[in-house]
Amino acid sequence: MNTESSAVHESLESQVIAPAVISSTRPMYWSVRRELWENRSIYIAPLAVAALFLFGFLISTIRLAGKMRAASALSPMEQHKLIAQPYFIAAGLMMLTTLVVGVFYCLDALHGERRDRSILFWKSLPVSDLTTVLSKAITPIVILPLVSFAVTVATQWIMLLVSSAVLLGSGLSVATLWAHASLFQTWVMLLYHLLTVHGLWYAPIYGWLLLASAWARRAPVLWAGLPLLAIGVVEKIAFNTSHFGAMLASRMLGGGGGGDDFMTSSLSMDPLMHFTPGQFLSSPGLWIGLGIAAAFLAAAVRLRRYQGPI
Repeated sequence: MNTESSAVHESLESQVIAPAVISSTRPMYWSVRRELWENRSIYIAPLAVAALFLFGFLISTIRLAGKMRAASALSPMEQHKLIAQPYFIAAGLMMLTTLVVGVFYCLDALHGERRDRSILFWKSLPVSDLTTVLSKAITPIVILPLVSFAVTVATQWIMLLVSSAVLLGSGLSVATLWAHASLFQTWVMLLYHLLTVHGLWYAPIYGWLLLASAWARRAPVLWAGLPLLAIGVVEKIAFNTSHFGAMLASRMLGGGGGGDDFMTSSLSMDPLMHFTPGQFLSSPGLWIGLGIAAAFLAAAVRLRRYQGPI
């Protein structure tokens, strides 16, 4: 009997399924996916801007044949500026869209879940406040620039194909168009700009907006903007200087730290002439900004831990 019961016990033990080991990165992965599910403007806004721009571009192709004939009488640099201008405008509009969507996303990221009381549900899940806040910071710093880059590449590629079809239909060669569009070089510079300036360089801006979103009970845009305005006004009255405002303007415009303005650098004959990742990564302004962003995010994590629904 003992032998039989022991055999039955061992048989039952062999059927017990070991608990699944959850990867430490899995909560972060699903938290980022949650942000994409809940905030469709991350990809809908760039797609809408791209569709609107393509509509205007299709109308402008009516004058494309005459434009290419006129370009043949210009110098190579003037030809490049004339032909590549629509592609640079498309990239500029997409970068502006990225910044606007990132700002409004951060302002609502932590405030919205308290406003609609969904924070009670999300806090019941085995996801830490740190993971939640970091996923919300990763979205504008990494995900949104990559989405913007993908939409811009698709938009410019469609523009090039449509322009080629129009020129071939008019009996003109597409060699000049393809030579001066230089999309590959533009895409390399665009990806570099989006990940460095719109991602790393803007990190303290996004961190501050997330902190304001976690703190404010209502109107987070006022809580984000009024303290900065007050600091600038006090500095001007007390010291008759505007260093704080100049610092904010430099940060917003992507200046300093190797963050050159993309539209200016793209209009040169060589879009890669400003491709200096070593200079950017060694810039003190970058690392000071990342340190400030980390402090803002740490404060946002602490506020989310103790803040409840509004």
